[in-house]
Amino acid sequence: MNYKIRSLREKMRLLDINGMIVTNPANIHYIVGTNAEGVFLITNRENILLTDARYIEQVNNSITIGDEIIVYDSANVSEQDYLGFFAECTRIGIEENNITYAQYQNYVRKFRLKEAVETNYLIENMRMIKDDIEISKIRKASEITDNCFRYLLEYIKEGVTEKQIALEIEKYFIENGADGVAFDTIVASGENSSKPHAMPTDRIIQKGDCITIDFGAKFEGYCTDMTRTIFVGKVSDEIRELYNFILGCQIRATEKMKDNAEGKLIAKSLESEFNARNYSMIHALGHGVGLDVHEFPIISQRSCFTLKENMVVTNEPGIYIPGKLGIRIEDTILVNKMIPEVLTKSDKKLIVI
Repeated sequence: MNYKIRSLREKMRLLDINGMIVTNPANIHYIVGTNAEGVFLITNRENILLTDARYIEQVNNSITIGDEIIVYDSANVSEQDYLGFFAECTRIGIEENNITYAQYQNYVRKFRLKEAVETNYLIENMRMIKDDIEISKIRKASEITDNCFRYLLEYIKEGVTEKQIALEIEKYFIENGADGVAFDTIVASGENSSKPHAMPTDRIIQKGDCITIDFGAKFEGYCTDMTRTIFVGKVSDEIRELYNFILGCQIRATEKMKDNAEGKLIAKSLESEFNARNYSMIHALGHGVGLDVHEFPIISQRSCFTLKENMVVTNEPGIYIPGKLGIRIEDTILVNKMIPEVLTKSDKKLIVI
């Protein structure tokens, strides 16, 4: 049996759940190995994917006999079939954070659920630890992103707009083996860079600008996430010193991202360095990366996650001065027993183009 299904069934047993309806598309991808709209059912005897005709061939090509997954065209599933799927199951897990109340009511009626049980991010927690195949895909997405950054250093010049840079990134990814962008690219120049999640605008790049670029490729469904802040033409000694301070903080935080480290303590340590200079962290220090660009674990002062070997996380400290500029440096990192591996390898020294 598919080891992910086997592991999920074991965790369900500990929760006294003997059936589950998986609705989160990323969780279905995680289990089945490919994108497919629909729902995944784990019954007391079978593993069933209900999808539509558009995905049947794609799914059948991605699963093997050992996966023990039965694929149904949902258009051909009768009312009686729905009633039979969970006929011998008494406690059915649902992904309460992924469905609306109306969908929940529909599942209760359609499957005649005896008792619906919240699963509290059961599969999302499993997804935190990556296997070798997942890591290789994130590594490839990171490689494409690094190559794109080198290309951008030649492409970006005075006169181009933020939107043009963002479009060039997407074009590069698609032309160089990626699925596309892992998330909406952030290109924020000059005063726009003080907004951590600024959207690209028609603002023209000018001499003296700082440009924050937060971007990442997606490869075979898996994401990476990197931010670099670069400067155009010149940079003042004050900004240079601030940049190098953030870079030092980021490097020190990365060194701590190893097996059994407490994410909260790493974030608090960095926050203390910021506070000593009258700055503060206005967003989490990092987050997990995988099928979603933002997934568990969360690394912040308020989170309670312990880092484990083969987690993939980001490290992204930033300082933002409203109306003036913002500087953020971010890498995607593989957590190891001793020495973390930085998967996004683009140069982080201060770059002036």
